[in-house]
Amino acid sequence: MTTLQNVKYNADGLVPVIAQDTETGSVLMLAWMNAEALQATLRTRRGTYWSRSRRQLWTKGESSGNVQHVKSVSLDCDGDTVLLAVHQTGPACHTGTATCFTGREIG
Repeated sequence: MTTLQNVKYNADGLVPVIAQDTETGSVLMLAWMNAEALQATLRTRRGTYWSRSRRQLWTKGESSGNVQHVKSVSLDCDGDTVLLAVHQTGPACHTGTATCFTGREIG
């Protein structure tokens, strides 16, 4: 069984997190978590992340209302990436697009 002790944080104490929509399968965004953010996400079932620019925790939707209700939390085979399966209300991206990748295809 995978536990919190299996998470491999980088030198900054962070792990990348992919949020994926449970209904569409779309990858919504990539963000970062520290141990406190991961524990808060597991406790509240709301996507909670670490802001590298503001150097503080933030919960998705706290200002926009576009909340992520976390359905499951998984760790990849190497233990260095977290996958959140979420029910997203409203756009996932702070720019107002459905995902942080919408309309940003390369090539």
